[in-house]
Amino acid sequence: MRISEKLQLIKKFTGLTQEKIAQELGVSFVTLNSWLNKRSIPHKKKQEKIDELYKKVTGESVISDDLLSAKKNLIINKSKKYKNIITHILNREDLLNEFILQLTYNSNSIEGSTLTENDTEAILFRNENIKNKSLIEHFEVKNHQAAMKYLFTKIEIGAKLKEELILKLHAILMNGIRDDAGFYRRHGVRIVGANVPTANFIRVPELMRDLINEINKLTKDYLGQIAVIHSKFEKIHPFSDGNGRVGRLIVLFMLLKNNIAPAVIKQKNKNLYYKFLQKSQIHNDYSLLEDFICDAVLEGYKIVEE
Repeated sequence: MRISEKLQLIKKFTGLTQEKIAQELGVSFVTLNSWLNKRSIPHKKKQEKIDELYKKVTGESVISDDLLSAKKNLIINKSKKYKNIITHILNREDLLNEFILQLTYNSNSIEGSTLTENDTEAILFRNENIKNKSLIEHFEVKNHQAAMKYLFTKIEIGAKLKEELILKLHAILMNGIRDDAGFYRRHGVRIVGANVPTANFIRVPELMRDLINEINKLTKDYLGQIAVIHSKFEKIHPFSDGNGRVGRLIVLFMLLKNNIAPAVIKQKNKNLYYKFLQKSQIHNDYSLLEDFICDAVLEGYKIVEE
């Protein structure tokens, strides 16, 4: 495959602009544009970097164990700087509001919301109505804010997750949007755009109980556990709608209870996120999803450390 074709696929899978891809590869926009348009060929080291990025975004290889271990160790070392990350965030209104903004905007945007980050901020903190935007999109913002605040009141270091909390989070998120808010689905459903079978609705309560037991098991590799749990939850797809948002709030719960900063999964990385999630669900290979979540956690630490 030609270099230009690989670059086009990288652009497609990541959803990044040419400027961002150029930054990722450590070259100028002009140089990248020249490669894309076949006017020049990168030298060997840059070709290797393109190949590495291509393999990662297409899921054709697993992430290096050494690199993943290094990221985990970095996160663990950062977590040791804070006696209680939950209290640290709650005691800083600016931090709490920034996490509410980033997680609300990105989580809703991943699910198709057309609100910008500025729109989201205006609704969250100034109760503004955004012209030409639907009432449901406004509800999604305020509901996500309410769900996050509720979660922060129920979480503490080492806490166990209860089924009631998951159902309550769904009820808050879907308040005023769906009649079945707070209840598991009672019908079949498919994940749009994914060739991943979901659970039979009759088995959802049983599968969720098993998953919650798995969440509450003690493990040293809790970052690896989070990737597995997130993958399994989204495959069960227990609700008629809101599964992605609830799933990411469960990730938030699991991180905070282990004294780790929230993961900021950005909308611009949506294609990668779905790609790695599907690979984990189809092939039981969680390495790329785990690496992706580690990167999202490091984004969270950027907010904490600012």
